[in-house]
Amino acid sequence: ALLSVSDKTGLVELAKFLHEKGVELLSTGGTAKTIREAGMPVKDVSEYTGFPEMLDGRVKTLHPKVHGGLLGAAMAEHGIGNIDLVIVNLYAFEATVAKGSNFETCIENIDIGAGLPWRGGPSMLRSSAKNHKAVTVCVDPSRYGEIIADM
Repeated sequence: ALLSVSDKTGLVELAKFLHEKGVELLSTGGTAKTIREAGMPVKDVSEYTGFPEMLDGRVKTLHPKVHGGLLGAAMAEHGIGNIDLVIVNLYAFEATVAKGSNFETCIENIDIGAGLPWRGGPSMLRSSAKNHKAVTVCVDPSRYGEIIADM
């Protein structure tokens, strides 16, 4: 499972459940830190890809090992593991603008990973959608309970 969320609501409970079910946890920055602090093993995406997070954490998941794992294409031939669960939030750009945040804060809340070298939330969603028969995606913490119930 790849977990990379800005909203940490319910994250620890979901990660604990997944860990107890034997699911390997793959994560980024603050999400990995939260999981680790709760006492669960988690592999950093940078460790998995062999490539460090860049640009103050803006480039994390835009890597062939992540998207190959989501797409399920030519994985074995390139030593890429399967990723079949993605827990990701998109940044709250509209809410950030609506509350009158300054320009720099608004810019930091643009989640434009789709095809651009920045945060990868939308890109992970697009890759997952292309392999929708094999990948489950959740972007809303209020739905973590459904994942737990289904598993």
